[in-house]
Amino acid sequence: MNNFNNIRNQPIGVFDSGIGGLTVLAEIERLMPGENIIYFGDTARVPYGNKTSATVKKFSVENVLFLLEERVKMVVVACNTSSALALDYLNNIFRIPIIGVIESGVNKALAVTSGKIGIIGTKATIESRAYQRNIAKKNKKIKIFSKSCPLFVPLVEEGLVNGEITKKTIQMYLESFKKKKIDTIILGCTHYPLLKEEIAKYLQKVNIVDSAQEVASHAKDVLGHFKLISGKKAKGNNKFCISDEPKNFTNFAKLFLKRNIPEPKIVNV
Repeated sequence: MNNFNNIRNQPIGVFDSGIGGLTVLAEIERLMPGENIIYFGDTARVPYGNKTSATVKKFSVENVLFLLEERVKMVVVACNTSSALALDYLNNIFRIPIIGVIESGVNKALAVTSGKIGIIGTKATIESRAYQRNIAKKNKKIKIFSKSCPLFVPLVEEGLVNGEITKKTIQMYLESFKKKKIDTIILGCTHYPLLKEEIAKYLQKVNIVDSAQEVASHAKDVLGHFKLISGKKAKGNNKFCISDEPKNFTNFAKLFLKRNIPEPKIVNV
Protein backbone atom coordinates (compact mmCIF):
# COMPACT_ATOMS: atom_id res chain seq x y z
CA MET A 1 0.00 0.00 0.00
CA ASN A 2 2.85 2.40 0.77
CA ASN A 3 4.37 1.82 -2.67
CA PHE A 4 0.98 2.49 -4.29
CA ASN A 5 0.59 5.75 -2.37
CA ASN A 6 4.11 6.77 -3.35
CA ILE A 7 3.26 6.31 -7.03
CA ARG A 8 0.02 8.30 -6.66
CA ASN A 9 1.94 11.21 -5.17
CA GLN A 10 4.60 11.25 -7.89
CA PRO A 11 4.36 14.20 -10.29
CA ILE A 12 2.83 14.42 -13.75
CA GLY A 13 5.44 15.18 -16.41
CA VAL A 14 4.62 17.63 -19.22
CA PHE A 15 6.96 18.42 -22.09
CA ASP A 16 6.87 20.77 -25.05
CA SER A 17 9.41 22.04 -27.55
CA GLY A 18 9.06 25.46 -25.92
CA ILE A 19 6.49 27.46 -23.99
CA GLY A 20 3.10 26.70 -25.56
CA GLY A 21 2.63 23.65 -23.36
CA LEU A 22 2.17 25.96 -20.40
CA THR A 23 -1.49 26.16 -21.48
CA VAL A 24 -1.66 22.39 -20.91
CA LEU A 25 -0.06 22.78 -17.48
CA ALA A 26 -2.64 25.46 -16.62
CA GLU A 27 -5.51 23.13 -17.54
CA ILE A 28 -4.04 20.22 -15.54
CA GLU A 29 -3.73 22.56 -12.54
CA ARG A 30 -7.37 23.58 -12.95
CA LEU A 31 -8.70 20.01 -13.25
CA MET A 32 -6.37 18.35 -10.73
CA PRO A 33 -5.21 21.02 -8.26
CA GLY A 34 -3.66 18.45 -5.90
CA GLU A 35 -1.16 17.16 -8.48
CA ASN A 36 2.53 18.02 -8.58
CA ILE A 37 3.66 18.83 -12.12
CA ILE A 38 7.11 18.93 -13.71
CA TYR A 39 7.23 20.97 -16.90
CA PHE A 40 10.08 20.66 -19.37
CA GLY A 41 10.38 23.16 -22.22
CA ASP A 42 13.07 22.23 -24.73
CA THR A 43 13.83 25.87 -25.44
CA ALA A 44 17.34 25.19 -26.75
CA ARG A 45 16.01 23.07 -29.63
CA VAL A 46 12.72 24.80 -30.43
CA PRO A 47 11.03 24.64 -32.94
CA TYR A 48 10.48 20.96 -33.62
CA GLY A 49 8.34 21.66 -36.68
CA ASN A 50 11.31 22.06 -39.03
CA LYS A 51 13.07 18.89 -37.84
CA THR A 52 12.97 15.43 -39.45
CA SER A 53 10.72 12.73 -38.02
CA ALA A 54 13.78 10.84 -36.75
CA THR A 55 15.06 13.93 -34.93
CA VAL A 56 11.68 14.66 -33.35
CA LYS A 57 11.53 11.05 -32.09
CA LYS A 58 15.08 11.34 -30.70
CA PHE A 59 14.30 14.61 -28.89
CA SER A 60 11.01 13.22 -27.57
CA VAL A 61 12.69 10.10 -26.17
CA GLU A 62 15.32 12.28 -24.47
CA ASN A 63 12.58 14.45 -22.96
CA VAL A 64 10.74 11.42 -21.57
CA LEU A 65 13.97 9.98 -20.16
CA PHE A 66 14.60 13.27 -18.36
CA LEU A 67 11.09 13.25 -16.88
CA LEU A 68 11.50 9.63 -15.79
CA GLU A 69 14.60 10.68 -13.85
CA GLU A 70 12.22 13.04 -12.02
CA ARG A 71 10.05 9.99 -11.16
CA VAL A 72 6.90 11.10 -13.00
CA LYS A 73 3.86 8.79 -13.01
CA MET A 74 2.69 9.82 -16.50
CA VAL A 75 3.87 12.00 -19.39
CA VAL A 76 1.72 14.48 -21.28
CA VAL A 77 3.19 15.39 -24.67
CA ALA A 78 2.10 19.02 -24.95
CA CYS A 79 3.72 19.46 -28.37
CA ASN A 80 1.70 18.95 -31.53
CA THR A 81 4.76 17.97 -33.60
CA SER A 82 5.89 15.36 -31.05
CA SER A 83 2.31 14.11 -30.70
CA ALA A 84 2.08 13.73 -34.49
CA LEU A 85 5.45 12.12 -35.14
CA ALA A 86 6.60 10.46 -31.92
CA LEU A 87 3.68 9.47 -29.67
CA ASP A 88 3.24 5.91 -30.99
CA TYR A 89 7.01 5.44 -30.90
CA LEU A 90 7.16 6.60 -27.26
CA ASN A 91 4.34 4.27 -26.25
CA ASN A 92 6.17 1.34 -27.83
CA ILE A 93 9.29 2.09 -25.77
CA PHE A 94 8.04 3.19 -22.35
CA ARG A 95 5.66 1.51 -19.94
CA ILE A 96 4.19 4.50 -18.12
CA PRO A 97 1.08 6.24 -19.56
CA ILE A 98 2.06 8.74 -22.29
CA ILE A 99 -0.66 10.81 -23.98
CA GLY A 100 -0.64 13.57 -26.60
CA VAL A 101 -2.70 16.56 -27.64
CA ILE A 102 -3.90 15.38 -31.06
CA GLU A 103 -6.12 12.39 -30.26
CA SER A 104 -7.62 14.19 -27.24
CA GLY A 105 -8.67 17.14 -29.42
CA VAL A 106 -9.96 14.93 -32.23
CA ASN A 107 -12.13 12.84 -29.89
CA LYS A 108 -13.79 15.97 -28.50
CA ALA A 109 -14.33 17.45 -31.96
CA LEU A 110 -15.98 14.26 -33.21
CA ALA A 111 -18.25 14.23 -30.15
CA VAL A 112 -19.62 17.73 -30.79
CA THR A 113 -19.49 18.24 -34.58
CA SER A 114 -22.45 18.21 -36.95
CA GLY A 115 -20.13 17.22 -39.80
CA LYS A 116 -17.78 20.10 -40.67
CA ILE A 117 -14.53 20.43 -38.71
CA GLY A 118 -11.91 23.13 -39.19
CA ILE A 119 -8.35 22.65 -37.95
CA ILE A 120 -5.89 25.46 -37.31
CA GLY A 121 -2.25 25.08 -36.32
CA THR A 122 1.29 25.91 -37.27
CA LYS A 123 2.45 25.19 -40.81
CA ALA A 124 4.29 22.05 -39.63
CA THR A 125 1.25 20.65 -37.79
CA ILE A 126 -1.14 21.27 -40.68
CA GLU A 127 1.29 19.84 -43.26
CA SER A 128 1.84 16.73 -41.10
CA ARG A 129 -1.89 15.98 -41.64
CA ALA A 130 -1.92 14.28 -38.23
CA TYR A 131 -5.28 15.78 -37.19
CA GLN A 132 -6.80 15.14 -40.61
CA ARG A 133 -5.71 11.49 -40.67
CA ASN A 134 -6.92 10.91 -37.11
CA ILE A 135 -10.38 12.32 -37.91
CA ALA A 136 -10.68 10.43 -41.20
CA LYS A 137 -9.64 7.18 -39.52
CA LYS A 138 -12.48 7.51 -37.02
CA ASN A 139 -15.18 8.99 -39.25
CA LYS A 140 -14.77 9.16 -43.03
CA LYS A 141 -17.98 11.17 -43.45
CA ILE A 142 -16.64 14.29 -41.71
CA LYS A 143 -15.74 17.23 -43.97
CA ILE A 144 -12.34 18.53 -42.89
CA PHE A 145 -10.91 21.98 -43.57
CA SER A 146 -7.46 23.02 -42.40
CA LYS A 147 -5.51 26.27 -42.24
CA SER A 148 -2.03 27.11 -41.02
CA CYS A 149 -1.98 30.35 -39.03
CA PRO A 150 1.71 31.29 -38.69
CA LEU A 151 1.09 34.75 -37.23
CA PHE A 152 -0.91 33.49 -34.24
CA VAL A 153 2.14 32.32 -32.26
CA PRO A 154 4.04 35.65 -32.49
CA LEU A 155 0.83 37.53 -31.63
CA VAL A 156 0.46 35.48 -28.45
CA GLU A 157 4.13 35.81 -27.53
CA GLU A 158 3.91 39.58 -27.95
CA GLY A 159 0.92 39.62 -25.61
CA LEU A 160 -1.44 40.71 -28.42
CA VAL A 161 -4.30 38.39 -27.51
CA ASN A 162 -6.94 41.00 -28.35
CA GLY A 163 -7.19 44.36 -30.10
CA GLU A 164 -7.47 45.47 -33.72
CA ILE A 165 -4.35 43.71 -35.07
CA THR A 166 -5.46 40.41 -33.56
CA LYS A 167 -9.03 40.77 -34.86
CA LYS A 168 -7.77 41.51 -38.41
CA THR A 169 -5.37 38.56 -38.33
CA ILE A 170 -8.11 36.19 -37.14
CA GLN A 171 -10.39 37.44 -39.92
CA MET A 172 -7.64 36.99 -42.52
CA TYR A 173 -7.06 33.36 -41.55
CA LEU A 174 -10.57 32.22 -40.64
CA GLU A 175 -12.77 33.99 -43.19
CA SER A 176 -12.72 30.89 -45.41
CA PHE A 177 -13.93 28.76 -42.48
CA LYS A 178 -16.81 31.16 -41.96
CA LYS A 179 -17.81 30.88 -45.62
CA LYS A 180 -17.67 27.08 -45.46
CA LYS A 181 -19.90 27.15 -42.36
CA ILE A 182 -17.80 24.88 -40.20
CA ASP A 183 -19.51 23.96 -36.94
CA THR A 184 -16.40 22.95 -34.96
CA ILE A 185 -12.82 24.22 -34.88
CA ILE A 186 -9.81 22.50 -33.32
CA LEU A 187 -7.13 24.76 -31.86
CA GLY A 188 -4.20 22.63 -33.00
CA CYS A 189 -1.47 24.61 -31.28
CA THR A 190 -0.95 25.06 -27.56
CA HIS A 191 -0.47 28.83 -27.99
CA TYR A 192 -3.92 29.25 -29.52
CA PRO A 193 -6.05 28.94 -26.35
CA LEU A 194 -4.94 32.48 -25.49
CA LEU A 195 -6.76 33.63 -28.65
CA LYS A 196 -9.85 31.51 -27.94
CA GLU A 197 -12.03 34.42 -26.86
CA GLU A 198 -11.37 36.46 -30.01
CA ILE A 199 -11.73 33.41 -32.26
CA ALA A 200 -15.11 32.66 -30.63
CA LYS A 201 -16.26 36.25 -31.19
CA TYR A 202 -15.34 36.07 -34.86
CA LEU A 203 -16.72 32.62 -35.72
CA GLN A 204 -19.81 32.78 -33.44
CA LYS A 205 -21.83 29.67 -32.55
CA VAL A 206 -18.97 27.37 -33.50
CA ASN A 207 -17.73 24.66 -31.12
CA ILE A 208 -14.17 25.53 -30.12
CA VAL A 209 -12.05 22.52 -29.19
CA ASP A 210 -9.13 23.53 -27.00
CA SER A 211 -6.56 20.73 -27.28
CA ALA A 212 -4.89 21.86 -24.04
CA GLN A 213 -8.19 21.49 -22.19
CA GLU A 214 -8.95 18.13 -23.77
CA VAL A 215 -5.54 16.54 -23.10
CA ALA A 216 -5.79 17.63 -19.45
CA SER A 217 -9.21 15.98 -19.24
CA HIS A 218 -7.78 12.85 -20.87
CA ALA A 219 -4.89 12.86 -18.37
CA LYS A 220 -7.39 12.91 -15.51
CA ASP A 221 -9.32 10.00 -17.05
CA VAL A 222 -6.15 7.94 -17.52
CA LEU A 223 -4.91 8.57 -13.98
CA GLY A 224 -8.37 7.78 -12.65
CA HIS A 225 -8.43 4.51 -14.58
CA PHE A 226 -5.13 3.43 -13.03
CA LYS A 227 -6.16 4.85 -9.60
CA LEU A 228 -3.18 7.20 -9.70
CA ILE A 229 -4.84 10.54 -8.95
CA SER A 230 -3.06 12.16 -6.02
CA GLY A 231 -4.74 11.77 -2.66
CA LYS A 232 -3.36 15.10 -1.44
CA LYS A 233 -5.81 17.82 -0.54
CA ALA A 234 -3.23 20.61 -0.53
CA LYS A 235 -2.41 22.44 -3.77
CA GLY A 236 0.30 20.71 -5.76
CA ASN A 237 3.78 22.06 -6.42
CA ASN A 238 5.19 22.73 -9.86
CA LYS A 239 8.78 22.51 -11.05
CA PHE A 240 9.88 24.18 -14.27
CA CYS A 241 12.86 22.99 -16.31
CA ILE A 242 14.16 24.31 -19.62
CA SER A 243 17.16 23.79 -21.84
CA ASP A 244 17.92 27.50 -22.48
CA GLU A 245 16.96 31.17 -21.88
CA PRO A 246 15.41 31.37 -18.40
CA LYS A 247 14.55 35.10 -18.57
CA ASN A 248 12.31 34.88 -21.64
CA PHE A 249 10.68 31.72 -20.35
CA THR A 250 9.81 33.38 -17.04
CA ASN A 251 8.25 36.34 -18.86
CA PHE A 252 6.20 34.07 -21.13
CA ALA A 253 5.14 31.91 -18.19
CA LYS A 254 3.69 35.00 -16.51
CA LEU A 255 1.70 35.74 -19.68
CA PHE A 256 0.44 32.16 -20.04
CA LEU A 257 -0.22 31.37 -16.36
CA LYS A 258 -1.08 34.90 -15.16
CA ARG A 259 1.30 34.62 -12.23
CA ASN A 260 4.98 34.61 -11.42
CA ILE A 261 6.76 31.27 -11.34
CA PRO A 262 9.92 30.15 -9.55
CA GLU A 263 13.15 30.50 -11.53
CA PRO A 264 13.27 27.55 -13.95
CA LYS A 265 16.15 25.09 -13.80
CA ILE A 266 18.33 24.76 -16.88
CA VAL A 267 19.01 21.12 -17.73
CA ASN A 268 20.79 19.17 -20.46
CA VAL A 269 18.85 16.40 -22.15
